Amino acid sequence: MRLVVGLGNPDERYSQTRHNVGWMVLAELRRRHDFGRPRSGFHSRLWSGSVGGQSVMLVEPQTYMNRSGLAVAELVAFYRPPVSELLAVLDDMALPPGRLRARSEGSPGGHNGLGDIVRALGGWEVSRLRVGIGQAPPEMDWADYVLSGFSPQEQPVMEQAIRRSADAVTDWIAQGITYVMDKYNQDPQTGSSPGQDGPGENGKGK
Repeated sequence: MRLVVGLGNPDERYSQTRHNVGWMVLAELRRRHDFGRPRSGFHSRLWSGSVGGQSVMLVEPQTYMNRSGLAVAELVAFYRPPVSELLAVLDDMALPPGRLRARSEGSPGGHNGLGDIVRALGGWEVSRLRVGIGQAPPEMDWADYVLSGFSPQEQPVMEQAIRRSADAVTDWIAQGITYVMDKYNQDPQTGSSPGQDGPGENGKGK
């Protein structure tokens, strides 16, 4: 079974904030595929279904962002999937709004949710799909920024990014992380990768 973990905060007031992009991607996947009704378990909301004949579980940890590792560690201990069958989907301030970056491993880059997962699993070999939300304005605290909603100007960009992220997750289910890295890490406008024009995972902690 493939586990797709969308990172976010469970309180309704955070549902449409930048920090909940991972949950938005899972919602798009549920819109496209029949995942049925959610169930509760492992400190998460869980949906089970099939994508292209592959069994998939969508996971929304209910622990708040900085305790995401608790939910993921419980799931991994119970289902014992290979590390290659787990994908975390999360926001990234170091990427321009709407840009995607997939990696098969690496440091958390200051993201508290991914950092907690890495600590809980005891290694950096966690595949992740980062969705760019852009940097906070100079006058705004980063914590306030990630817990704010998208501006009207950002909305169409992010809606397209959510759809493209769902495409990337679907391709990961079928083809694996290397295929997704090759296909989605380039800017569709310029053909450049995050490593060519930005700091990628080395953004501020959140």
